[in-house]
Amino acid sequence: MIVRRYLLLASAEFRRQSTYRLALAAGISANTVFGFIRFSVFYAALVGAGGTIAGYDRAQASTYVWLGQGLLAGIGLLGTHEVSERVQTGEIAIDLSRPIDLQLSYWARDFGRAALMIPARGLLPVIIGAVTTGLAFSSSLWAIPLGLISLALAVSISFLLRYGVNLISLWTIDVQGYTSLYMLLMSLLSGFYVPVHIFPGWLQVIATASPFPSMFQSPIDVMSGRVVGAAALRVVGVQLVWTIVLAAATRLMLWRGSSRLVVQGG
Repeated sequence: MIVRRYLLLASAEFRRQSTYRLALAAGISANTVFGFIRFSVFYAALVGAGGTIAGYDRAQASTYVWLGQGLLAGIGLLGTHEVSERVQTGEIAIDLSRPIDLQLSYWARDFGRAALMIPARGLLPVIIGAVTTGLAFSSSLWAIPLGLISLALAVSISFLLRYGVNLISLWTIDVQGYTSLYMLLMSLLSGFYVPVHIFPGWLQVIATASPFPSMFQSPIDVMSGRVVGAAALRVVGVQLVWTIVLAAATRLMLWRGSSRLVVQGG
């Protein structure tokens, strides 16, 4: 019965997102256009470097770009403000009084969103990339199941980070500055701009010490076959650890923040 509640929330969010058909079409177009732009920049860098950079050749660069474009909307890298807005309006008090866990309810809804966005906005750009610039995938039979697990963990990590930033509103009125800082760090350290593997050594250390690569670079590495076997299992293991840590941290934030929450009005 309890699990069914969250499945219904995920299903409802899936249906809600599916109603915005024009937005989905626009998203597909944007993902495709920016995919060609990103590949062109990466390919120019490869040519200038003699054909390879940090193990990336033309096919692997294309795979990195187009898988990233395909997963971008599904993972949900961009910040959302729903929780912080409900704190500002006082509606969060209604959410906290409901007989359902706040964290798990938003988590379930985010999985419903991702379940639509990954195939609806991600599949066509990947197909276009495969036809035009080519893709290189691993021949390992474990790449697909491990890739799906890695993707589910990436969606979870992305949600928990965005959710945590929103919970800061329990301590301060405006979280825009924190959201901007989050977007800056996420875009740089997740591998969204360029693969983490081509960072200089000191920046790689900083990136790998953060959860950001686990939400974007890791699922691409596992699904593309850049990491296989024990290395892929280690990547997924790191993602699992970050999911547990962030889930515990955001639950603590909600407990501490809600204990001091005061809502005025009728």
